[in-house]
Amino acid sequence: MVGVYILLGILFVLIVLIAGIYNGLIRVKNHCDESWADIDTELKRRYNLIPNLVETVKGYAAHEKEVFERVIQARNQAMANNGSPESQAKDENVLIGGLRQLFALAENYPDLKANQNFLELQKELANTEDRIQRARRFYNGNVRDLINRIEIFPSNIIASMFGFQKREYFEIEDETQRAAPKVEF
Repeated sequence: MVGVYILLGILFVLIVLIAGIYNGLIRVKNHCDESWADIDTELKRRYNLIPNLVETVKGYAAHEKEVFERVIQARNQAMANNGSPESQAKDENVLIGGLRQLFALAENYPDLKANQNFLELQKELANTEDRIQRARRFYNGNVRDLINRIEIFPSNIIASMFGFQKREYFEIEDETQRAAPKVEF
């Protein structure tokens, strides 16, 4: 009879251990989902600012139509992307390059550089970029935690039993874009 109690005790401890590991995996997965939603929110905020910025610059540099079209096209493509962090990062890289061209264009127009609306939009965009960067770091930290739990024993056993998948980091590929954009007016 004592052997049955010992076996039941071991089984109970094992079930509690498995449940704890499973719940930890769920918690980290949910943190990844939440932090990706935070990135998505900040990206949408950026997408909403860009048309206003483009319209402000258009008033001063109407003959630079090609730059405006590239920025809007990159914005629309990035906004429509609902894929993986890797594909989103590729579209964001194109958008960042377009924004850099837009700000470089503004260098040629002293009246634009002094325009209060342009300065406010530029400040708001810089603030949004900082928020995106913080959200990206938070997301990547959660992805790291999930990957660690999926790969480390004994949680790797539970993760494989219940089909937990690794997530992709949200990274910028181009080394030159890893540096903060420098815009001087």
